[in-house]
Amino acid sequence: MHQPLSYIHPEAKIATNVVVEPFASISKNVEIGEGTWIGSNVTIMEGARIGKNCKIFPGAVISAIPQDKKFEGEESLVVIGDQTIIRECVTINRGTKDRQETTIGSNCLLMAYVHIAHDCRVHDHVIISNAVQVGGHVEIGEFATIGGTAAIHQFCKIGAHTMLQGGALVSKDVPPYLLAGRQPLSYAGVNSIGLRRRGYQNDTINEIQEIYRNLYLRGFNNNQALDIIQVKMNPSKERDEILHFVQNSNRGIIKGFAK
Repeated sequence: MHQPLSYIHPEAKIATNVVVEPFASISKNVEIGEGTWIGSNVTIMEGARIGKNCKIFPGAVISAIPQDKKFEGEESLVVIGDQTIIRECVTINRGTKDRQETTIGSNCLLMAYVHIAHDCRVHDHVIISNAVQVGGHVEIGEFATIGGTAAIHQFCKIGAHTMLQGGALVSKDVPPYLLAGRQPLSYAGVNSIGLRRRGYQNDTINEIQEIYRNLYLRGFNNNQALDIIQVKMNPSKERDEILHFVQNSNRGIIKGFAK
């Protein structure tokens, strides 16, 4: 259902049961899947690919060109999965020639005034609270929760199932399954409550906790801790995911809390 006061470019591909409220603007080279709701005063620019049953609230701007002086007008995309909710005044910029697209997964919630910069990858089931600012090329793993007003430096990686405190200043990578808090941002334990809510068993959570005791609590440097984890702990999905994350961190991981 398209209100007469909305603007939809004739070349946009909009599923028949999409609702577009008055004063929304949808450009060419846009695709929107079934059941999605576009609120008033939403602006969807060229290169947007929006999935099924999404909700995009008033004032959001999707697929504006990158705020990057190296951008030269190349074709690129914003790709948004199904059942994702984008609240008021969120801005999501499309990709550059580096990655070609900015991606937001399915079943995500981006609260009001969130900014997602060019070439970011936000995986499924991520919650990003109000006014979080995400720099370019950031990757956020599935089921991560980012507290309000956090600022995430470009090229950082946030692991799956993490929870970051509100107001966090993120300049290092945050490994999977962690709670991160304090200033400067530091290891604050394992996100055991979140893991239990998602069906993780106590044995698995205990294994994750033991991995991070070696990394953060026993006085080893990262290389020593990784060697111990690799040699003394049995292979598992969680162990291997953490090892791969830390070994491939370009910015380095957050530190343990120093009293």
